Amino acid sequence: MIVWVNGAFGAGKTTTAHELIELIPNSTLFDPEVIGGALERLLPPKRLAEVGDFQDLPIWRRLVIDTAAAMLAELGGTLVVPMTLLRQEYRDEIFGGLAARRIPVKHVLLAPAETILRERIAAREVPADSPDGEIRVRQWSYDHIEPYKAALAAWLTADAYPIDSGCLTPRDTARRIAEAVGSGEVSACDIVQTPEPTAETVAAGVLLFDEQDRVLLVDPTYKAGWEFPGGVVERGEAPARAGMREVAEETGIRLDDVPALLVVDWEPPAPPAYGGLRLLFDGGRLDSADAGRMLLPGPELRAWRFASEAEAADLLPPVRYERLRRALRARERGRAMYLEGGVPVG
Repeated sequence: MIVWVNGAFGAGKTTTAHELIELIPNSTLFDPEVIGGALERLLPPKRLAEVGDFQDLPIWRRLVIDTAAAMLAELGGTLVVPMTLLRQEYRDEIFGGLAARRIPVKHVLLAPAETILRERIAAREVPADSPDGEIRVRQWSYDHIEPYKAALAAWLTADAYPIDSGCLTPRDTARRIAEAVGSGEVSACDIVQTPEPTAETVAAGVLLFDEQDRVLLVDPTYKAGWEFPGGVVERGEAPARAGMREVAEETGIRLDDVPALLVVDWEPPAPPAYGGLRLLFDGGRLDSADAGRMLLPGPELRAWRFASEAEAADLLPPVRYERLRRALRARERGRAMYLEGGVPVG
């Protein structure tokens, strides 16, 4: 498993993590900062200049997942990861990627008071040979206090096990974490486990419409970006039935009739993704009562909304939007359409 030690810059994550690996048997430290350091050498300066934080690079998030999984495969036991995560979509992507590899994550939050955070940041020693660099790091820490507070108010306290480490030494904080993890007081994060594909897949999505003919979009916790309700077709399962099952699991809406096919789209492989067949079905129009019974976001969904075609263009990735656009035209004409990479063929 992974024990992820989260918290604001200056909360004491790294020093606590070093103490923690002495208290949890067969545990290893993995600091994702080393991934950022490697990317400084691997990526062109122009690409690095486009982001303000390594976490904004999709390659950083993927490498964190892959490296953590590889380390656990090599070493076993427990991986202790001290890393600030303040954006819920990044937390969902990383923890969801680990869950897809059947790796449970126990999420701990070091939460000292803001006054203590500021005192610790101010007390950081500035090496005589590089004062500007250390001052920049200190200012960076100050600048991230407000985003930390916003995350705390929005989702962090509901997601992670908080420990007020303000009056604790790193050793005492590590003891608290080890005890809570060992007793089961810190449970594994409740996030859907979607296995990583190892070959081309068949996926079925279902378009559901409100009374204004806006389409239902969902924001899954286990991958980045908005999507239609649906998922991968399981072995021996009919695609339309798979779409119905996924709609029920994700939204609580149970379709009485098998939905009509709108689009068959072949998605070409784009490493590391395998691609495969993507089918969209017409689930029909929901009345206000059906929409009112829709489940709130849970382990699988971060959010949901009805969107017009124009609004969907701003929410969906380009290929997914093209698939939706063609499906809407097929719905208007009453005739299914075959696509390759979102483009009609034949």
